[in-house]
Amino acid sequence: MAPTEVSSTEVSAPALDGQYGIAEHSHVGARDLNLDTHSHRIGSRDPQDHLVPLGREEQWRFTPLRRIRGLHDQTPLTGTDFTVTVNAPAGVVAHSVSGDEANALKGASNYLPTDRPSARAWAASDSVFLVDVPANLEVDGLIEITFHGGSVDEAVAAHLVVRLGTHAKAQVSVVYEGSSTLAENVEIVVADGAHLDIASRQSWSADAVHLSHHHVRVGRDAIVRHAALTFGGDLVRIVATVEYDGPGGDAELLGLYIADAGQHLEHRLLMDHGAPNCRSRALYKGALQGQGAHTVWVGDVLIRPTAEGTDTYEMNRNLLLTEGARADSIPNLEIETGEIAGAGHASATGKFDDEQLFYLLSRGIPEAAARRLVVRGFFGEVLARLGIPAVVESTNEIIEGELEISGI
Repeated sequence: MAPTEVSSTEVSAPALDGQYGIAEHSHVGARDLNLDTHSHRIGSRDPQDHLVPLGREEQWRFTPLRRIRGLHDQTPLTGTDFTVTVNAPAGVVAHSVSGDEANALKGASNYLPTDRPSARAWAASDSVFLVDVPANLEVDGLIEITFHGGSVDEAVAAHLVVRLGTHAKAQVSVVYEGSSTLAENVEIVVADGAHLDIASRQSWSADAVHLSHHHVRVGRDAIVRHAALTFGGDLVRIVATVEYDGPGGDAELLGLYIADAGQHLEHRLLMDHGAPNCRSRALYKGALQGQGAHTVWVGDVLIRPTAEGTDTYEMNRNLLLTEGARADSIPNLEIETGEIAGAGHASATGKFDDEQLFYLLSRGIPEAAARRLVVRGFFGEVLARLGIPAVVESTNEIIEGELEISGI
């Protein structure tokens, strides 16, 4: 059924950075292969084409399958206890469509599901929520979409399409809140010369489970800045993939997350470079606090033989605020041409730097305030790149609330 619509580390290396233990290396014309290669992975809309994950697969080995309530298996995706609220400026089309129109919209980004939960959500969602920005329109104001879940009892399937026409420009905020067991696909289409800033904020209640796949299609000379801001929920797993339609595309994937006791927050991304002279950047930062807090970041870059001149770099940093937390961080490069501008990655996980704290304390700053300054500075690089003032403000407020939990 359609929703109610209301208008309105695994990687370890010698420390090169004194504060966070950053370890990095670059590749120019080199080859660093992930054994589970994306270049040979096949997508399908049919759930039966995807085996039920057992937890031993590379894509699922970090995910506690017992906690995802059968979204990967046979749990019916028939729930309707949710609402979608939208605030769209003039000129933007934002509504739910169903039937043949919905079926025609699915796949607008050329995405085909590469795992069973994504394929199940594709098949089960009988409506698509569409955000459509016409060509040449520079949207005045933020497009705001809020998904509010009312219950975890019946699993929900959802499908969102965000589409920008040629030379359009827009900023989009998608917020998830309340309680839900949600399997979802998000398709983002940015046509030639268009510019999109989009932020997805997971502010769920503590009982929510959310599996989502975001697929971004970047047109010739288009610019996309995609942010995943993850705070709430019992288990949240977001897979973000990017592909390029033509030369000159520029994609930046940003992530900011805080995991509390018992939470599992997982982010996986793939930059699929198939067109020449394109650029990609990824910067994800996370903080963990409390017993059993667990985060996973897997960053994959695939540079195909046709992607000469590719310029790519990815970084993940994690800050452990308390004992008993674990962060897994795995960057991978799969390079099939030596004619690239550059490719590199960096990954680090560490605790507060004692010397930095001592410096602040020696300047008369109380310890609690000094620790807050360190955490704010840690996240500051991501916040500075978001580019959506309202999202930066709300994220800062959430960070302050999370620091209260740990007593910092």
